[in-house]
Amino acid sequence: MERYKEIERSIIKKYRKEIWSRFIKAVKEYELISKDDKIMVCISGGKDSFLLAKCIQELKRHGKISFDAKFVVMDPGYSSLNLSKIKENAKILNIPIEIFKTDIFEVTSTVSKSPCYLCARMRRGHLYNKAKQLGCNKIALGHHFNDVIETNLLSMFYGCEIKTMLPKLHSENFTGLQLIRPLYFVLEKSIISWAKSNDLEFLNCACKITAKNEIDSKREKIKNLISELKKDYDNIDYNIFKSFDNINLDCVLGYRQNDKYHSFLDDYDEK
Repeated sequence: MERYKEIERSIIKKYRKEIWSRFIKAVKEYELISKDDKIMVCISGGKDSFLLAKCIQELKRHGKISFDAKFVVMDPGYSSLNLSKIKENAKILNIPIEIFKTDIFEVTSTVSKSPCYLCARMRRGHLYNKAKQLGCNKIALGHHFNDVIETNLLSMFYGCEIKTMLPKLHSENFTGLQLIRPLYFVLEKSIISWAKSNDLEFLNCACKITAKNEIDSKREKIKNLISELKKDYDNIDYNIFKSFDNINLDCVLGYRQNDKYHSFLDDYDEK
């Protein structure tokens, strides 16, 4: 059996419960993929996006929904070594990738304040433009369960708002385009285990700016905090996730909807 087939088999068999079933659950529960969709699967070079690409491939081959998928790598200015690693892994995994180059690293290297924010905005814009060029109506990203709960806490601790990373959302600037996250229920530790089990080595962080300036990661602090809390209560990560699906609006000071703020005082005397 060719290596890529063994890797595909591991997703369906060995990691059926931890990865495949959770992937399928998100696709079905949040209605992420529909008939005749044309999905641009974004591959960054990391373990998450490569696993997503394999799951999408398997669903396309064996699922009941007919859809098309394009596997795209955006090169923001990777080193030749990192780019070669991405191509090597795509070949090992039998993923037909299309690479397009941008100047994101070059632009953000000139910015001293919030380079990560600028990088994220530029990446998103380039990806939406590429999806439009390819005639795609959806963009699939490899964010997983841990990304979701970490983002939830980041919004609370550093953004002073309760805001979650949704499993899908419409683009505000590109009509007809949606962003989807099919690995929404998949734990990061399961992805790490899958990669190690198949002797796969992916890029971790290929950002030249982070490597050069050693930017302190707020996300890493949140990740460590959750890890510490799990030592005392193993379900803490699930509870964080579920709390954003179980918000009691009768017991909050206020909330925003459609750019309008609503206070608990608005109808307090009417209750």
